[in-house]
Amino acid sequence: MEFIIYTSLFGGVLLLLYGIRLVGEGLQSAAGPLLKSVLGRLTRNPLSGLGIGTLITAILQSSSATTVMLVGFVNAGLLNLRQSMGIILGADIGTTVTIQLISFRVFDYAILLVGLGILGILIFKNRVRQDLSQGVLGFGFIFLSIRIMAESMTPLKESPVFMLLLGALGDNPLTGIIISGIFTALFHSSAATIGIALAMAVEGIIPLKAAIAVILGANIGTCVTAVTASVGTSAEAKRTAYAHIVFKIAGVAIVLPFLEQFEKAVVSTAESLPRQIANAHTIFNIGIALVFLPFLPIAEKVFTRIVPEKVSPEKFGPRYLDSHLFSTPELALGQATREAIRMADIVEEMIKGTISVFKNNDRELLEKIEDRDDDVDLLDREIKLYLVKILRGSLTDSLSKREIDILDMINNLENIGDIVDKNLMRSAKKKINSGLSFSKEGMEEIATFHGKIIENFDLAISAFTSRSADLASKVVNRKDRIEEMCKELKQAHINRLHLGYKESIETSSIHLDVLTNLERINSHITQMAYPLLEEKG
Repeated sequence: MEFIIYTSLFGGVLLLLYGIRLVGEGLQSAAGPLLKSVLGRLTRNPLSGLGIGTLITAILQSSSATTVMLVGFVNAGLLNLRQSMGIILGADIGTTVTIQLISFRVFDYAILLVGLGILGILIFKNRVRQDLSQGVLGFGFIFLSIRIMAESMTPLKESPVFMLLLGALGDNPLTGIIISGIFTALFHSSAATIGIALAMAVEGIIPLKAAIAVILGANIGTCVTAVTASVGTSAEAKRTAYAHIVFKIAGVAIVLPFLEQFEKAVVSTAESLPRQIANAHTIFNIGIALVFLPFLPIAEKVFTRIVPEKVSPEKFGPRYLDSHLFSTPELALGQATREAIRMADIVEEMIKGTISVFKNNDRELLEKIEDRDDDVDLLDREIKLYLVKILRGSLTDSLSKREIDILDMINNLENIGDIVDKNLMRSAKKKINSGLSFSKEGMEEIATFHGKIIENFDLAISAFTSRSADLASKVVNRKDRIEEMCKELKQAHINRLHLGYKESIETSSIHLDVLTNLERINSHITQMAYPLLEEKG
């Protein structure tokens, strides 16, 4: 008998966790555009943040998931601390939705929901409907798990030792809070912990006082995931994670001395024990929001002091690639785009510096440009690694196209960086080491041609950033003119050779190599524009 009880509990807990995961993944995928729209309307208004946090968590079915996502947004610079704190308070309210549903005995229809979910996945071809069906299946598993655990716990009512243990947890709530907190931290789900308490309540096994201790502990334990996710992030992201745990601990500290009064208030809200437990969870989190919402400006200053910005020598690396955004592909691609534009800024800096190296024989600038190519190579590698880790199954056709466009962009940027480093700077070294100088006319022609390349590069980056087909058309239309200009400048150089210009004769191979490599750079610039034209067509 004991073996059956323990195996049923084990299977029930895992089924509950899996159901929560299915609901979160299904609804998040189905509501992806809504999630983006909601995040796009974020304001500094705490009440707005509270509502948004509640909505997002009701979709994700996990306050931990919402807070981890927020840590990523703050780390990426998409949100600030005050905005995130309002959303955190809302997330704590949103996580009570599932518990409320379970408490209404909808688990009696668990098998029906499982059947409907599986049927929807099998018959629907539409992606959104399949995702919604997955969410229904997840809810079915959640409710089924409660039913399995409740039925398996029936014999425990006859166990004096077990009932004595639960009574002790009620008499010593601090112990119950600690045990519940540890359990929740291990399973990364407060809903799972409180769901088990609800399963006990269905059979009348757990007293309300002990259940309240479980609720308080679960609310603290759920913060561990966010704190763990903040390791290695910016100071602002760490403040967000710490704000979450401080709000929870402070809320528990406020309620703890008044547990009897809190219990009496909860008893008055419903007759059945499961409803009382669900209401206790909801009341606690709404109470935290009401208490702390007016003090968010003060809290922002406090957390800013507690977690100051760490000043240290900055090691070059990606600035915007945040792994916390992998589950929200649209935002992850947005960050990859920002990093690609940062990469473009470095490449442009290299191209612009080229002309000064040739004009002034600047060895120091030459070495700096060579070093910057290492930075370009690093960003190229990191952006590619980041893109392949984004959830592939959740990419729509348009997002997949954007991913390919980013890859094309950084490939061309990396090729341009190599041309500058391995070809133009090699020619510059040869010129400097040989003590050579271009003719006045030759240097002016190279500078003019170089200026045209820079103009086209800026235009291509603007087209990529704004996804403008019109700007991309201008880039492509300039290709023939630049190629023609390159031929004219090469012919002008050859004319000077015929006239016997000493500087032209000495620098002929270098001069022609510079023009050829600048033209090659423009070919890659043009390649960056073509995908936008295909999009228009």
